[in-house]
Amino acid sequence: MTAPPRHVWAALGVVYFVWGSTYVGIKIAVETLPPLLTAGTRFLTAGAILAIVLAVRGKSLRVTREELRGCAIAGLLLLAFGVGMVHVAETRIDSSVAAMIAGTVPLQIILMRLASGESVVRATRVSTIAGLAGLVLVVAPGLGSGSTALGLAVSISAAFSWALGSFLTKRLRLPRDPAVGAVWEMFVGGTFLTAAGLVLGEWRDVNGATLTASSLAAWAYLVVAGSIVGFTAYAWLLRVAPISLVVTHQYVNPLVAIVLGVLLLGERPNPLSLAGALIVVAAVWAVVRAESPAARTQAEPEPLGEAEAA
Repeated sequence: MTAPPRHVWAALGVVYFVWGSTYVGIKIAVETLPPLLTAGTRFLTAGAILAIVLAVRGKSLRVTREELRGCAIAGLLLLAFGVGMVHVAETRIDSSVAAMIAGTVPLQIILMRLASGESVVRATRVSTIAGLAGLVLVVAPGLGSGSTALGLAVSISAAFSWALGSFLTKRLRLPRDPAVGAVWEMFVGGTFLTAAGLVLGEWRDVNGATLTASSLAAWAYLVVAGSIVGFTAYAWLLRVAPISLVVTHQYVNPLVAIVLGVLLLGERPNPLSLAGALIVVAAVWAVVRAESPAARTQAEPEPLGEAEAA
C-alpha cells in the first residue's frame, strides 16, 4: 500500500504536534481524574465516535477472527500498556519527562530488530547505544525519590510496550481500512483500562470535586485530537510508510511537550534530563538518516553474527 508523499507528511505533521501536546493534556486530566478510567473512557469514547462516523459513511466494521486478534494485540500493547500507563506515570512525573522517555521508542525498536536477526548498519547501532545512554540521563534526577522513581519505571515500561506494538504491527493481520482497525484497537484498549480502573476502585475517586472544567476539557481534547485524529493517522502511517520514518514523531513530540509544559504548566525540566533528551533526539535523528533508502544503498549492513543467517 502506497500513498502520495504529501499525504504522508501531512499525517506525520498531525502526529508530530498533536501527540506532543497530549502529554500536557494527560497531565492536566490526571491532576484530578483517576488515570486508568481517564485513559479507558477516552479510548472507548473515541472508538464509539469513530465507529459512528464510519457507519454514516457506509463502512463496515466487520473483521475476521484473525484481524480481531491482531487488533487485540495492537490495542493492548499500544493503547492499554502503552498510552494507558503514561496516564498512570504522569500522576508522579512531569509531562515533559514522560515525553522524553517516549522519545527512546525508535531506539528500542532497533534493539528489537537486532534481536529478531535483522541486519542493522553500524551507524544505527552506535546511535542506538548513544540514545539509550541519553535515557539514563533523563531518568537519573528522579531515581532518588520513591513516587517519582515509580513513575519513571511505569513510563519506561509504557515506552517499551509502545515500541513492541509498533514493531509487531507490520507482522499482524489487521483490517485493510486503518480506521476500522483503530476502532477495534481502541475498543480493546479502552475496555481493558476501564475494567482495570473499576476493579482497582478508581470509580470512588470520581465526584463533583474531581470533575473540574480543566480536567474535562483536557479529557475531551485527548478523545478528539489525541485518539481519533492522532491515533488514526498513526495507524495509517504504519501501513503506508517505513517504520523508521513513522517513529520520527518520537523526537518531535518531546520538544513540543517540553515547550508546552514550560509555557502552560510551569514545568522546569532538570538540566541533566534536558541534556539526556538532546542526546536522544540526536540519536534518533542519526538513526533516521542511517535508515533512509539513500543511505542504505551506499553502504551494505555489516554482519551481526549467526543470528542473521536466516
